Amino acid sequence: MKLGIDFGTTRIVVAAVDRGNYPIISFDGPDDTTADWVPPLIAVCGKERRYGWDAWPLQQEPGWTTVRSLKRYLEDSGPETLLDIASEQIPLQTMLVEMMASLKTYLLEHSSLPADRGDALEVMLGVPANANSNQRFLTVEAFRHAGFSVLGLLNEPSAASLEYGHGNRSADGHILVYDLGGGTFDVSLVEVNERTHSVVASEGISTLGGDDFDHVLAELAMSLSGIGQEEQDSITQAELFRLHEECREKKESLHPNTRRLVIDLGRVREGWGQSPVAVADYYEQCRPLMDETVHAVEDLLSAHGVGRQRSLEALYVTGGGSELPLVSRILREQFGRKVRRSAYTRSATAIGLAIQADASAGYVLREMFTRNFGVWREGQGGRNVVFDQLFPRGARLPGHGEPPLVNSRRYFPVHNVGHFRYLECSQLRPDGQPAGDITVWDEIRFPFDPALQGLSELTNVPVAHSTTAAKQEIEEKFSCDSTGAVTVTISNITSSYSRDYRLGRWSSKAAIVIPGKRKRASKSS
Repeated sequence: MKLGIDFGTTRIVVAAVDRGNYPIISFDGPDDTTADWVPPLIAVCGKERRYGWDAWPLQQEPGWTTVRSLKRYLEDSGPETLLDIASEQIPLQTMLVEMMASLKTYLLEHSSLPADRGDALEVMLGVPANANSNQRFLTVEAFRHAGFSVLGLLNEPSAASLEYGHGNRSADGHILVYDLGGGTFDVSLVEVNERTHSVVASEGISTLGGDDFDHVLAELAMSLSGIGQEEQDSITQAELFRLHEECREKKESLHPNTRRLVIDLGRVREGWGQSPVAVADYYEQCRPLMDETVHAVEDLLSAHGVGRQRSLEALYVTGGGSELPLVSRILREQFGRKVRRSAYTRSATAIGLAIQADASAGYVLREMFTRNFGVWREGQGGRNVVFDQLFPRGARLPGHGEPPLVNSRRYFPVHNVGHFRYLECSQLRPDGQPAGDITVWDEIRFPFDPALQGLSELTNVPVAHSTTAAKQEIEEKFSCDSTGAVTVTISNITSSYSRDYRLGRWSSKAAIVIPGKRKRASKSS
């Protein structure tokens, strides 16, 4: 059974491959209801943990702390990251695996999917277009360890472009996918030609999504109700969850003619009462967030000559966050009749992922490397460091099943140990140095001196000039697959030994993250 799974910030949506059709899977929800999504919720009480719809009713139960939007913590996390929930420090990777195992149980036992417990589930997964390697790795590994067979990883707006092309068979030209999800914003320019989709460029804001519109409404409601800063600062994790859920539900009830919302703050804390909010005031507070997305769209179109050298067939709007009426209104003001809103705003990505999983559909998607990847190297005899770009942003990634991109370096070193510091960045300065959104990865060490090849850990070995190492020819061979994951094999060719590394920012120390400590949205530079 092949599936497309959109692991979103506020919803997990699943589409199945069924003889050329891609139906959305429905799940058993609370109180004998059904839903076409599973909430990526975690409820914690001591050592006990519940996920998804099992966690949903526990948000009001004493002793339970419920956490939403787990996906938002992946960007800055590694395998050793801990989540501090109600004084319990729990490995993030463990919670991800448990959440996906719970999702698998839901699919096989509590959904409309025509599958039995022993059936294999082959999945195509989505990630934000500008997700770094940490997020891609953690997502894939969570699903694999939960028992899914992972077919591949696709950028979410690219998947939405496949859904667009499938529903518009005559599409021929450039479309711009505006994907405002629960936690991230992505925009991708895609060339659509018959059944070939080629990503031209992508931009994104990793800290802006529907969650931020919930946060704006929460702050406005508390301010209007006279709740002081001291009381706001005293909100517990459980209360914060209830506050954001109340604001999300009221936000999602908005339609173009709504004039007022009433936020029930008594649901958050007894005695707080209700807070009426004028929709016009709410939209005014949301406008700066929307302006950030519009600027990102305009920058992308301008940088790639859309409107000058090439025309735009459609600005295709998708993602759950785009259901806010303000979004369509502002986009139409800026871009006119080119704006087309997906009929499946919350499920377009899952449908596109299912299409990509279906080899018989005949679609070919050409993705690109969304960030600059390279390594710091010493220059001028060690007097400075320079950035050696190994895979440039915009490099075309191989298709599913095609050979990986490769790059290599050969040299004779001067030190006994190679100390490699890799990074990825969204931009480069004119002098070739990293700029913009920079992710600094952990460091790896390789024994250039053959006398050190038996040591598995080189952290405590001083790096020093070595006449022996200077006689060793070293090769670094980099490989980038269709998902954008990078591996390197470093070899001492002279002495015939090598080591393999999967590259990413895998923190050796256990970073601790407290859910609810929100990163402010900011436009990626």
